[in-house]
Amino acid sequence: MNERVASAATDASVDDHIRSVAGISEALLKQLRQSLQRIDEINRVTRIISMNARIEAVRIGAAGRSFGVIAQEMDSLSRNVSDTSQDIGRMAGQTGSELREQLERLQSDVRRTRLTELALCNIDLIDRNLYERSCDVRWWATDTAVVDAAQRPDTDTLAHASGRLAQILDSYTVYFDLVLADLDGRVIANGRPRQYDSVGQPVAQQEWFQSAVRTRSGEEFGFHPMHASALAGGQRALIYSCTVREGGRVNGRPLGVLGIVFRWDALAQTIVERTPLSDAEWRRSRVCIVDSQGRVLADSAGQDSQPLLDFPGRAALFAQPRGALETPFEGRAHCIAQAASPGYETYRTGWHSVILQAIE
Repeated sequence: MNERVASAATDASVDDHIRSVAGISEALLKQLRQSLQRIDEINRVTRIISMNARIEAVRIGAAGRSFGVIAQEMDSLSRNVSDTSQDIGRMAGQTGSELREQLERLQSDVRRTRLTELALCNIDLIDRNLYERSCDVRWWATDTAVVDAAQRPDTDTLAHASGRLAQILDSYTVYFDLVLADLDGRVIANGRPRQYDSVGQPVAQQEWFQSAVRTRSGEEFGFHPMHASALAGGQRALIYSCTVREGGRVNGRPLGVLGIVFRWDALAQTIVERTPLSDAEWRRSRVCIVDSQGRVLADSAGQDSQPLLDFPGRAALFAQPRGALETPFEGRAHCIAQAASPGYETYRTGWHSVILQAIE
């Protein structure tokens, strides 16, 4: 059993309970129809008895007059029973139809609302966690050991900076590595040199380095979206970056760039795979984190899934802060719910959390 299934909620969802209520109502209506059929059969026998009574009354003449009165009353009773049975049948049919419509509407509304709220929870967790990463890099870029190594990159300062970065990594296990590059875009120190042979690597063309160099102060940061990073042995990572400045001051002269290599899957895959859906729901659901263009960044279906998530109505759905629609997807009717990044403090990914659930 994989981690997602093992950690999934085993209790039935609200959607499952509504479906159960719909099943119970259908069973009750079926029993009612069967009971009405039995009443019709009894009524048919009553009419036959009434007919026989009238025949017998005619045969025996005046002595059978009382039988004729009884037969007439039985006919009247039979018609009343028949009319009442038909009325009950019509009302049951109408009520059953209305009940099915209401339950289907309720089930759809509950499903849409619940999946949308779950999607919002997922993307909010992403935003809050990554906001901390943007704070980490801006804080660590002011570390004295890092500043000294960027300003005077000799053997002693670089060794001290590498040891300091290693000490940080021992406490912050969410990172593959921390790297320090000079202004020429060459890595001069990293926190895990035995694991990642990064020193000497050219990074001047990488997005995290270039975006940091373009910042105007140490209060800003650079960013490299999810990618297979050479600084992490080809594993999927996000990199946050910040200029290292003279004296550790936010407005000091730039000396180099600090990059923090974040373990993306440890966060994103854990979140999508532990979305609280029931076991029954997981068998027909898929949970993703995608960017604004639909590029899949994390997927409960695994890393081998399609790199782009597309479906009818995606653009209109993604234009909303959050919402859901029912649309065909991969040959089946699906409820697709999404929530756009709400942002946390000063940080916002701009991504979307999406839950796709096949409609039974």
